[in-house]
Amino acid sequence: MRILLVDDEVELTDPLSRVLTREGYSVDVAYDGSVGSQRAAQRSYDLLILDWMLPGKTGLEICQQLRSQGQTTPVLFLTAKDTVDDRVQGLDAGADDYLVKPFELRELLARVRALLRRSAADASAAVIQRLQVADLELDYENQLAYRQGRTIELSEKESQLLEYFMRHTGQLLTHAQIHQYLWKDGEQPSSNVLAALIRLLRRKIEATGETPLVHTVYGKGYRFGETN
Repeated sequence: MRILLVDDEVELTDPLSRVLTREGYSVDVAYDGSVGSQRAAQRSYDLLILDWMLPGKTGLEICQQLRSQGQTTPVLFLTAKDTVDDRVQGLDAGADDYLVKPFELRELLARVRALLRRSAADASAAVIQRLQVADLELDYENQLAYRQGRTIELSEKESQLLEYFMRHTGQLLTHAQIHQYLWKDGEQPSSNVLAALIRLLRRKIEATGETPLVHTVYGKGYRFGETN
């Protein structure tokens, strides 16, 4: 885990950096807000620990800039500002947590661990919601697929079917297996509904010139993926 620590108080920053390093983190340090902002933009970090008041650029400005660029790296503010209004301003700027100086070292380490756990869980969830086979990517959560620069809108059933295919790439999926996955007991549609759904999905994800991914195994079912 890589952490960027930005604080101009050397008497705090240097020992804190050593403690974080002993805890197993890789720590980069900046004593100036402008330098810290450049490093945050140039490298990928798992956590930013920012002082609020910094020379060059404030921690608040760094956080606002990162959030405006769509970066979701967790941010922990360290600051002497302790009013409710200050805390609200920091959180509204995009900070994930806030610790008032002076603070107990064990509390800071606990908050660092909590933020990194949360970040790892969010990343895992994002991976689960996105599937990719060949040049086709599925954003299951939003019922969207992407292929060769195209954005493909899917119905709920198309999204469910494509997810099932992509989680079982290369496997023969029988008609019965697919029916059981897409429709619960008592909801079984007529026999031609699945074939119609397959045709619609193919039309959307297999444009002219693109490699076919849905393959019919006649009399049995379907196999998904590139063929050799």
